[in-house]
Amino acid sequence: MELTIQTFLIVCPLVFLAGLVDSIAGGGGLISLPAYLLAGVPMHNAIATNKLSSATGTAISTARLCKNKFVDWGVALPCISMALVGSFAGAHIALLASDKILKWMLIPVLPIVAFYVMKKKNLDDNSNVEISRKKQWILCAVCSLAVGCYDGFYGPGTGTFLLILYTGVAKLPVAKASGTMKLANLSSNIMALVVFLFSGKIVIYLGLAASVFSIAGHYVGSGMVMKNGNKIVRPIILIVLVLLFIKIITGM
Repeated sequence: MELTIQTFLIVCPLVFLAGLVDSIAGGGGLISLPAYLLAGVPMHNAIATNKLSSATGTAISTARLCKNKFVDWGVALPCISMALVGSFAGAHIALLASDKILKWMLIPVLPIVAFYVMKKKNLDDNSNVEISRKKQWILCAVCSLAVGCYDGFYGPGTGTFLLILYTGVAKLPVAKASGTMKLANLSSNIMALVVFLFSGKIVIYLGLAASVFSIAGHYVGSGMVMKNGNKIVRPIILIVLVLLFIKIITGM
């Protein structure tokens, strides 16, 4: 496709905003993917190029959260490996199948998830819940496999789903869940990126330019997570879920 100044002016600022949101609670793809489409990038190229910019940005926020000890390394390795396997499968399915079935499956799921987040006023309220380390390990691995497959196949809201599952199902503290979620999300992003790279669908120059803005957004957003923690994560999750529901219903 032919790239113009207007293409970059539409994509880059919105990718910065997407990186900011994504580093806090996931769901940046709800902003960045429509940005590519708005700039006239064809659908398959938009999905592939979006993986490039989101993966580079996610790498920065992940590194920052790891450096500041916002990762539960005891469950991080199985999360990474399962996210890679799931994303590999999902990305290959995405090249062959329509995403309409998965979209319709999400319609009843999203309101339930949003209700859960609204009802659970504090995502970090796991101090009185007893769960064995082995069970926590298994639950995180299974959740990462499922959501990794979703990320490779469709994508928007991946980080949000991981964060909700890690805190709600595996009972990780929200601070540790944020960093661990980023590692799993980065892994699934990279695997899907490799698959799309070999398919030749990535618009390289646009993706590299957008990556710079994605990195900036993720850097700022990860700093906000470290300072405000649960106070900022919960409202952002609700916003992401509402946007994803609207996106699916309207067929954007």
